[in-house]
Amino acid sequence: MTEQKESELGWGVRWPAPAKLNLMLRIVGQREDGYHLLQTVFQIIDITDGLVFSKTDDDLVRLKKTIPGVKEADDLTVRAANLLKKESGYQGGVCIDIEKNLPMGGGLGGGSSDAATVLVVLNQLWKLNISEQRLMELGVQLGADVPVFIKGTSTWAEGVGEDLTEIKLPKAWFVVLKPQCHVDTGKIFSEKELTRDSKCIKISDFNSGQNQNDCVTVVKKLHVEVAQALEGLSKYGVARLTGTGACVFVQFDGRQAARNVYNELASENEVYIAEGLAISPLHRQMSEFFSI
Repeated sequence: MTEQKESELGWGVRWPAPAKLNLMLRIVGQREDGYHLLQTVFQIIDITDGLVFSKTDDDLVRLKKTIPGVKEADDLTVRAANLLKKESGYQGGVCIDIEKNLPMGGGLGGGSSDAATVLVVLNQLWKLNISEQRLMELGVQLGADVPVFIKGTSTWAEGVGEDLTEIKLPKAWFVVLKPQCHVDTGKIFSEKELTRDSKCIKISDFNSGQNQNDCVTVVKKLHVEVAQALEGLSKYGVARLTGTGACVFVQFDGRQAARNVYNELASENEVYIAEGLAISPLHRQMSEFFSI
């Protein structure tokens, strides 16, 4: 790494915001306030968005370029930076440049991961010294998946997604296919037919193969593209839905097996090949830059 002044370290650098897959999703209840009680397993994977932070001469949070269809003030990265300013009283601004690679509405957590990267990196760049636990509490105000990306490990999650336990997962590769549709998570969770009374299981049960996703039936009913994608992928292995979708995936033990399937599908589909990671690439890079 080129030697830099401490005050400049980390500015102008590409910071990764990785995707996730839900390897299991059970809906075990619903609170009186409408929030669903879940059990799920998050697997961090190595496909990422990229964020670059630049200093500004004012106290505004802005984007270098907006995402089509999303107002700047509504963008999760802008909201995350402003939330951090409100929490800390920080007076400066920042310009955020987002390299968007992860599909929107795909169930890979792209927006949540972008927000988490903002919270984690700006906490360092602005020298705020906010604890990881507090960052996670702030993150859940932006979205249920944000704390997982702040934690940055393979995770077993319960409650409404805020009760997190690190979990060891076997080395794996994934082929992830994005159907040509956008799934509205809120709509899926509002459907009357959605299962809301699955039995709670333990991590050992998941490790023994209990990896159902309670959203599959409803998502397939509302989105024929997802049903077709699951059917098409099933000839290569056990095809699963991540979160509420739309992305579906198959897991492989080795890279070459995944590569073979990816090569077969890539010409006619939006498809990704990804490695499962125990530690987020964001956290690896943070350790390199800041020795944390």
